[in-house]
Parts: sequence; structure tokens; C-alpha cells
Amino acid sequence: MHPSRRSTLLSVAVLAAASVTPAASARADDGSPGRGAARRRITVPGAELQQISRHDDLTTSALAGTAWTDTADWAGLAAKGTRNPTGVPGLQIDGYFPGSSRLNTLHGWNRDAQFVIRLPEDWNGALVVTGAPGVRRQYAMDTLVSDWVLAQGYAFAATDKGNSGPDFYTDGRRPGDAVVEWNRRTTQLTRAARAVVAQRYGHAPRRTYMTGISNSGYLTRWQLENHPELYDGGVDWEGPLWRPEGPNLFTFLPTAVARLLGRAGDEDMYAAGFARGSEFLWPYHEKAYWGLTQKTYRAEFDPAYDPADPGASAGSTVEEILAPCPSDADYDYASRPRAVHDAVARVSLTGRIGKPMITLHGTLDALIPIRVQSDLYARMIAEQGRSRLHRYYRIEGGTHVDSLYDAYPDRLRPILPCYRAAFTALTDWVEHREEPPASGTVARPATGDLVDTGSLT
Repeated sequence: MHPSRRSTLLSVAVLAAASVTPAASARADDGSPGRGAARRRITVPGAELQQISRHDDLTTSALAGTAWTDTADWAGLAAKGTRNPTGVPGLQIDGYFPGSSRLNTLHGWNRDAQFVIRLPEDWNGALVVTGAPGVRRQYAMDTLVSDWVLAQGYAFAATDKGNSGPDFYTDGRRPGDAVVEWNRRTTQLTRAARAVVAQRYGHAPRRTYMTGISNSGYLTRWQLENHPELYDGGVDWEGPLWRPEGPNLFTFLPTAVARLLGRAGDEDMYAAGFARGSEFLWPYHEKAYWGLTQKTYRAEFDPAYDPADPGASAGSTVEEILAPCPSDADYDYASRPRAVHDAVARVSLTGRIGKPMITLHGTLDALIPIRVQSDLYARMIAEQGRSRLHRYYRIEGGTHVDSLYDAYPDRLRPILPCYRAAFTALTDWVEHREEPPASGTVARPATGDLVDTGSLT
């Protein structure tokens, strides 16, 4: 498998993947379970293609640089020095569900709706499901989630959400179709993974948890609102909030684009929702996030606004992909036609979660500002009378990606250690009825190990 020119560009932009070669420690497997489980072939319900392999170690310490993960897919998400567990033998299933889009080039399949399912030999009876954050692909959560939960005995499943990369908005026929598919593919994989677990171990998972960061945090919220019957709980790490009336990406990102182009000032940014004190992060977000995010999501939900920019593709070079559209500095979501708001409504959240959920969000998030995103979502949950099912922790000094801690160790903190504490708190809540700490702001420690130690208090 060789990377295309476009794949190489997306890798540089921390959005896509590089080529890989098969692992020496992996062996083809017919999927027949052993160790006392009923002996029958594992089949992923609904999959158009699946490949099963057996590994001495399913974690990224062994899979990095092989065909069984994608290092570019999870690049830039964790802080340097993050310690992950190793040495988890088991089965891995890679494949895809039927679909018409061809944005995911991994494995040479050139097919979207790709997934990965990992089944450890020593299973704890539960399943963890996630999806790709941003517009990454199915291996994006390998270092943040997969390694850690596999070491605890969880089965793991992840989806590419059905479309990926900066051209994700080209998938579908109606405005909003691509993001609607994200939710559908997550539901599809959850049901399929539960069936696979039953085949492999002889019974369905006793617990199923949904989790994710950024866009997969949004998936967690949506699944617990719309399909609580499939899950026992979830951990939402900085999921974006979609509401047809706003706030949403389109009510604050245009201000960021305007500032980038010299047409807005700091006070405008604060009014849009960006946190005072986060200014030192703005230059990075100008280059890597604001322009790209605004133009591609605007093309997804409002294709009639400046259809020539980004046009049929977000760009063919890194500079073109990341560059803002000048017209987005004037984008006024409130005045856009009703059809645009209706498209956003198709993927919007209500706060009506049906199972326990823990939300974490960094106070210095400069892509998804906490004040107009998770703060509001917590209030929405309360207004729905669901606060008893929710805990919300504002992580002081946290920002959208933990890797920025490496550049600003004196001002930021990685959220991953707090996320792991939150996941443990969730399972104790669900399985042992141990109430998590009260919602609140988690102070940034002045000293100590911030990369691998964290709590919710």
C-alpha cells in the first residue's frame, strides 16, 4: 500500500494517513474462538468485507508501523511522554460496511464506513465503542482509548464515521447528510460489535460504553440521547454542540476567521465565546483549524453560500486545505435561509440523555469554546431534568488537543489523565452505584506529573 499525494498532504495536516506494512507478529485467523467459547466463525453483521488477524499484542506499541493501525491517524492527539499499557493479545477485525463514498483510502480499499474491532483474550465482559474525532479515520482513538481499555479487558470498536478527510462534505446528497451518516454508522457498528462479542466469547457484553473526543464526543452525546438502549453510559470529551438556533460552530468560527483576516479584534473573539487567557493559542489555531473547519462544515450544511470556495474539494495542497475562505469572515448564520437551520437541526442535540454520561472540557479550548459549548450543553441536560445522569468537569488549563501541552507546559495541562479517571468513575457509577464527584472545575495542579496523573477533584 502506498500513500497518494493527497494522503501525504492530509497526514501533514494531521488529518489522514501514511502507508503501512503487515505486522510480523500478526497471523491470519479464521475467527474461530477458543478458550471454552463456542467454536464458530466470527462474522461482522452487515459488513461487506472483513479481515481477521490474531496478534500477540493489540496495542500501538506493537501495531505502530503496521497495517493494523495508522500512526498518522492518531498523531498530534496525546502529549509526549504519555504512558500507555502494552502486551494485550487477541483478535483484530478490520473491514467496511456497504456504502457509496470513497474518501477513506486505508488498506487500498478506497471505501468509507471502515471499522476496527479488537477482542482481547482476557475479556472483562464489556465493550467500548468510539468514532473518529475531527475528520480522521478509524484508528484515530488507538492511543487515547484503545490501548488503555484493551489493557483493562474491554473489547473495542471504532468507526471512521462513514466519511473522512477535509472533503467529507462531498458525501451525501442533502445538506447535513455526511454528519447524519456519522451517527448512523456509529449505531450500526455498536450493534455489529455487540454481535461479534457474543460470537467470540459466547455471550453478549454485559456492559457497553460509548466514548470519544471532539466529534466522537458529539457522537457519544447523540447516541446517549437517541439510542440509550444500546449503551450503559458514556464519557464525552469536549464534544461540539449543534443547535439549529445556535450556538454552534457557525456562530463563533466566522469571528475567528474575521480576526485571522484582520477584520475583527480580541473583544469580538471574547463576545463570540472564546476564553480570555487563550490568546496564546490563537496563532496555532489560525494556521491549523479555524479556516478549514469553518469552510468545510459550512459547505456541508450551507452549500449555497459561496459554492466556489471551497468548491468540490477543500484543496490540493496543505496551504489550500488549511486556508480560510475570505467570504467566511462575513458569514452570518442567523440570517441564513431556513433550509440551513433545518440541515443543522438534523444533527442537533437536545440534552435528553438516557444513560449516565460524564463530560470533560478544557477551559482553554480555542476551537470549541467551552462557554458557548459544553457549559450550555450541561444547562440543556439540566433543563431536560437529566442532571442526575450527568457529571460535568471543566478542566482548568485543558485545550482541544493534549499535544499543545508540549509547547506550553507552564500554561496547559493534558486532559487524558482526567479522562481516564472519568472513565473509571463512570464504570463505578454504572456497575457499583458509586456516585462520581460533584460537577465542577478541576484545578490545574501547580506541580507534579500532569502527563500521566489526573483526577476529577
